[in-house]
Amino acid sequence: MIRIKQRGSVGHEQRGSIGQEQRGSVSHDNDYKLKEANPQLGERWPNGGGYGGRAWMNSGERFSSTYDLVEQTYYLYVRVVKAKDLPQSGVTGSCDPYVEVKLGNYKGRTKHLENKRNPEWNQVFAFSKDRIQASTLEVFLKEREMVGRDEYIGRVVFDLSEVPTRVPPDSPLAPQWYRLEDRRGQGKVMGEVMLAVWMGTQADEAFPEAWHTETAFVQGEGLFSIRSKVYMTPKLWYLRVNVIEAQDVISNDRSRAPELLVKIQVGNQVLRTKISPPNTMNPLWNEDLVFVVAEPFEEQLVLTVEDRVHPAKDDVLGKIILPVNIFEKRLDHRTVHSRWFNLEKFGFGVLESDRRMEQKFSSRMHLRVCLEGGYHVLDESTMYVSDTRPTSRQLWKPPVGILEMGLLGAQGLLPMKTKDGRSTTDAYCVAKYGQKWVRTRTILDSFAPKWNEQYTWEVYDPCTVITLGVFDNCHLGGSEKQGTAGSSVRDSRIGKVRIRLSTLESHRVYANSYPLLVLHPGGVKKMGELQLAVRFTSLSLANMIYMYGHPLLPKMHYLHPFTVNQIDSLRFQAMNIVAARLGRAEPPLRKEVVEYMLDVDSHLWSMRRSKANFFRIMAILSGTISISRWFGDVCHWKNPITTVLVHILFLILIWYPELILPTMCLYMFFIGLWNYRFRPRNPPHMDIKLSWAEAVHPDELDEEFDTFPTSRPHEIIRMRYDRLRSVAGRIQTVVGDLATQGERFQSLLSWRDPRATSLYIMFSLSAAVLLYVTPFRVIALVAGLYTLRHPKFRSKLPSVPNNFFKRLPSRADSLL
Repeated sequence: MIRIKQRGSVGHEQRGSIGQEQRGSVSHDNDYKLKEANPQLGERWPNGGGYGGRAWMNSGERFSSTYDLVEQTYYLYVRVVKAKDLPQSGVTGSCDPYVEVKLGNYKGRTKHLENKRNPEWNQVFAFSKDRIQASTLEVFLKEREMVGRDEYIGRVVFDLSEVPTRVPPDSPLAPQWYRLEDRRGQGKVMGEVMLAVWMGTQADEAFPEAWHTETAFVQGEGLFSIRSKVYMTPKLWYLRVNVIEAQDVISNDRSRAPELLVKIQVGNQVLRTKISPPNTMNPLWNEDLVFVVAEPFEEQLVLTVEDRVHPAKDDVLGKIILPVNIFEKRLDHRTVHSRWFNLEKFGFGVLESDRRMEQKFSSRMHLRVCLEGGYHVLDESTMYVSDTRPTSRQLWKPPVGILEMGLLGAQGLLPMKTKDGRSTTDAYCVAKYGQKWVRTRTILDSFAPKWNEQYTWEVYDPCTVITLGVFDNCHLGGSEKQGTAGSSVRDSRIGKVRIRLSTLESHRVYANSYPLLVLHPGGVKKMGELQLAVRFTSLSLANMIYMYGHPLLPKMHYLHPFTVNQIDSLRFQAMNIVAARLGRAEPPLRKEVVEYMLDVDSHLWSMRRSKANFFRIMAILSGTISISRWFGDVCHWKNPITTVLVHILFLILIWYPELILPTMCLYMFFIGLWNYRFRPRNPPHMDIKLSWAEAVHPDELDEEFDTFPTSRPHEIIRMRYDRLRSVAGRIQTVVGDLATQGERFQSLLSWRDPRATSLYIMFSLSAAVLLYVTPFRVIALVAGLYTLRHPKFRSKLPSVPNNFFKRLPSRADSLL
């Protein structure tokens, strides 16, 4: 059992957008910070089971390793399997039976089956123990009547004190046949029903598909959208098409020199080559066009050769349609064999087969096409990447850890919509890490939902981020109405949480309450708090340390890198494919949810983000400025004792210059040990001050929430404004990258990543010892020769120090 002291509560008056008079207030500062929670974690069963003593346990208390990061929620389960030998109706001569399960004021019913004397339902009902106010459970068997009241067949009554308790992983309780009794319980009637009744928790296998009391008013397809589900991202590949050349391409207009180009379309992705040099029937391009495709391969590669007749018109000369699954899968940088494909002349199809036979020869295209399995297809922001494995499973390394996440619940959620004249929220949580997406069940009409669901992921790289989002379910059957301008209703965003795994200590449980912060046109608003319990378990410390010296992305990203524009374009295409495929699941994970989780708008221009990145750089430079001021104070003898000590150190280093480097290394070692006392105790979270969200100007918010392209009325202003935003977005990214590099330097000794800081201070200690015992001239000679080594002895892959540095965490995780 884990108990953590709670440090505060959230008042309703503290929520909402930040007003001009409230900026910088202490109450808001505390309200927006990460808080510790006190959930009753661990699977602890009461003495004797659920209601009586008929539990499967022998001991008074039992702990389980599963579902130990959530609060245990108890349910009374009723499985209605089937019935037999039911009597026929005296009026119609048929039997249309259904079962009604009643527990106090709660009723659940199965579907009615027409003309079935031996019906089968196999349906499970779950009643929350916290809402049980009755001592008996009644199961009624009734016959549906088209006119009038349904006819009573029989019933079975259970005493709740005699209900057994099931503890997984014990096998499910075997259902039994029960004779039906009359309404007053004074005798048996014709017919039997097969039932199983037990007490269990949300760890029970029957829980995800069970009928729950709070979902009674949800009808139709909306019932599927409230259940918890696990989704898998489709396997994504990069499709590389190297357009080499063409032969015997004849223009339709012989009076002019053709300007030939190749257009390739894969699904919704369209790319074109440059125009080949004119005056040739055998054009040469030798260009690489890269697309994103997903298994199973449903799209086809459509290639057309076009003649640029006019800047606004292209004349199609030939066409090729090829299925994607015929191309070779490449796992490394080896060369793929090229192939010639016949180019079908445009306009000759099935209806003109006779004319096609008249062609003396066919134009040909020379292509080199392959599916790249050595890359990781980026579908999320590189700053918050959750998976770095290559596409091909053959190149995967074994996992280095296990991530367990307990989605406990939320508190203080704001009303998101109006239903039947009152405000309400139907919240669910989505977690995304690697290829696995999970969605909790929807808790209806609650501002403090309790999910208590636990999920597990394999971790292949500790320097990755798990993203969680909370949403309001707007697809509950009858609520799926058209919005303004005929647009469909979208699930509303409540907030997002990101956790970088490298900031977590191994084998420690973090139980915290994360504020859900969302930026609105009126300012930043706290939408509530999300309670999580997280545990990262390292499978091998040696493998973990080994990862810190290797590149973050697969080898192909460094041997044959993509350009910045290619990465942005391919990520956008991958995001669309993932959203489309997950939207086809049942129930669907909707597009607005996927886009929010993958940060679809992170590249757009924002004055607020630019300010935040600028002040991140200023915070880093402030350290250098402070050192220069301190040195100026030393020179001006403002502190004579400090100045004398600096003079002594200066004279020692002048007489013994070989002590400079080991002294610096030893100094960093002691700084790291000193900072260990002040190491962060909790994972980082959204920081409104760092994001520059509490003092943002209303006009800047209006610009940030403006549409892209802008909605300004004048065409010239729109053109200039969009161009400015595009350029400024690039500058914003560069500034953010500079800030990230500086913050990684700061994280070397800050214990933000405990494993990285441990490695660095141990390296500093080893380097200090080595530099003490090795002559300085030898070290300088080895370092100089290594720096000036021949290219033959150099590798294209980044060095170990470079890989280690790129894996260090930055404060980008805390940006909104």
